[in-house]
Amino acid sequence: MSVSNATREPRWVQITLTLLALLVLALFLVLPLATVIIQALSKGVDRSIATLENQDTLSAIRLTLTVALISVPLNLIFGLSASWAITKFTFPGKSLLVSLIEIPFSVSPVISGLIFVLLFGLRGLFGPWLIDHDMKIIFALPGLVLATVFVTFPFVARELIPLMEEQGRDEEEAALVLGAGGFRAFWSITLPNVRWGLLYGVLLCNARAMGEFGAVSVVSGHVRGLTNTLPLHVEILYNDYDFVGAFTAASILALLALVTLILKTALEWWHRDELASSRH
Repeated sequence: MSVSNATREPRWVQITLTLLALLVLALFLVLPLATVIIQALSKGVDRSIATLENQDTLSAIRLTLTVALISVPLNLIFGLSASWAITKFTFPGKSLLVSLIEIPFSVSPVISGLIFVLLFGLRGLFGPWLIDHDMKIIFALPGLVLATVFVTFPFVARELIPLMEEQGRDEEEAALVLGAGGFRAFWSITLPNVRWGLLYGVLLCNARAMGEFGAVSVVSGHVRGLTNTLPLHVEILYNDYDFVGAFTAASILALLALVTLILKTALEWWHRDELASSRH
């Protein structure tokens, strides 16, 4: 018996596993998405459009995009810097830095939001100093950005660190020997080699930034039209028994998630095609 025949499952096993996977996919992905869209359109398209034209909804969309536009580039810079330092250099505290990057995955977003309140809130550690200098972080845009950056900053670094470790340091060291500076080696060699992983990380980071609820909820203050991001706006509409409005707003988040998935899949195809063409 050949190895390929020994590892090949019977036909009925393949069919059963495929059907099981499709069933799970339908229950946990397709059905919830379909429910959101059906509920959003349950009272007609005009009612859904009226929700989208509401000033509170438009403000929530603008605030969500603003927070993402600020936090994602910050995480991009941090992820590139941290992964480059961890994989290309040896320095004291390297293992500690790797552990710190993992903290947002082990700490509840609600707890992280509470930490910012205890630091920058009215009665927080830096609260009196911020009041004296007429600065506001909690219940304002800076607090939303801080909370979002904290919960999303591992995504880019975690995508790049394994990729850079696999590539090693040989090409950069060769460039340095030939006279290239550190920045030139990074820009000409390191960055092009990790561009696909960087794009994956940015997409995932952006999706989480726009959909974050827990940490943002704690630091926002839930001020309508001012500090409510789109996920918080969905909660408020649902609590007000405006179910059509809530599902309409939620459908925007679902659409953004689908766009992110499509972009990620497209990037994977392009990456695969590039690898195949480079081998021929």
